[in-house]
Amino acid sequence: MSKKKLLVLTGGGDCPGLNAVLRGIVKRSQQNPEWEVYGSIEAYNGVLSDPQEIVRLDNKAIAGIHVKGGTIIKTTNKGGPFTWPVKHEDGTWSSIDRSDDLLNRLDDLGITAVISIGGDGSQRISQKLYERGLDIVGVPKTIDNDLSGTDFTFGFQTAVQIASDSLDKLVTTAESHHRVMIMEVMGRAAGWIALHTAISGGAEVCLIPEIPYDIEKIKQRIDQRYHNGKGFAHIVMAEGAKPIGGDVVATKSNEVGYKNVRLGGCAYRLSQELKDAGCEADIRETVLGHIQRGGGPIAFDRVLALQFGVKAFEMVLERKFGRMVAYKHNDIVDVPLLEAISTYNYVNTDSYLVKTARGLGISFGD
Repeated sequence: MSKKKLLVLTGGGDCPGLNAVLRGIVKRSQQNPEWEVYGSIEAYNGVLSDPQEIVRLDNKAIAGIHVKGGTIIKTTNKGGPFTWPVKHEDGTWSSIDRSDDLLNRLDDLGITAVISIGGDGSQRISQKLYERGLDIVGVPKTIDNDLSGTDFTFGFQTAVQIASDSLDKLVTTAESHHRVMIMEVMGRAAGWIALHTAISGGAEVCLIPEIPYDIEKIKQRIDQRYHNGKGFAHIVMAEGAKPIGGDVVATKSNEVGYKNVRLGGCAYRLSQELKDAGCEADIRETVLGHIQRGGGPIAFDRVLALQFGVKAFEMVLERKFGRMVAYKHNDIVDVPLLEAISTYNYVNTDSYLVKTARGLGISFGD
């Protein structure tokens, strides 16, 4: 009897827990010996490249990987089947739609179904391929927690833990020097990492994209912490935070196939804004950057990722295609891909989490 072939891919930015999802899928598939699991290297690139890069995911391949960061089948956040980058003789680049080619190649490979592990961009591709007839299941992945349809995405809690540990370390040096420490964290247009970190680490100020800040309000909060030059303060700032009436700090990337602007540097802008506003304290800036998405996942994310992997394979068995695994109300369920990508998962400024922060005396600069 010929085997059914499942293709798994990891797309977008790397994230703690990706390997744990792979392990969950493979382990669950072994209870159904008619299935074989394969991985496409660097998302869809493995299928579209010549020669193709497809690897068998068996017990040997996934042994012990749930504790490791990154992804053993690699990933990419550039291009994709609908915007495949092409270089011309004059050195310029353009993009073409290779989705037909992708579907034909999957058919030639004998692929029965696909599991795509990725964030908002990856699941938008999943939805378009599903509409083209591909049997595909989505698994939500992003440290930013900005994908709708699920309460949490794996990797988020690890990013918060890394950021919280970093803030703890900044507390001692700030106290020793009576300084204001500004720590910039990831999150793109959502403030989830910053908000959770500020609460867990006891920051005085938390700046998130959902609440534009007034620099005078921030200065007032800092001034409350100082007396006769003594004191210290901590600010946790999301990379997408911006002043009232201002824009985010971002640069256009010149990387081929990368569509998003590159966020980062708002901590340095805020530092200058505070100085211009008359803040007399010494100010230092720390930008965590990719540290937040590196290393192994914490226990919460390992468990969540393994649950997602098992559930994703079971959705394939049940032919629940065009849907995404989700974590809702402490349960593992599935939702339509359309629900997951229909709205961006911003922080609700009326949520109890925000009220908790305000109740703790944390200022949002508003």
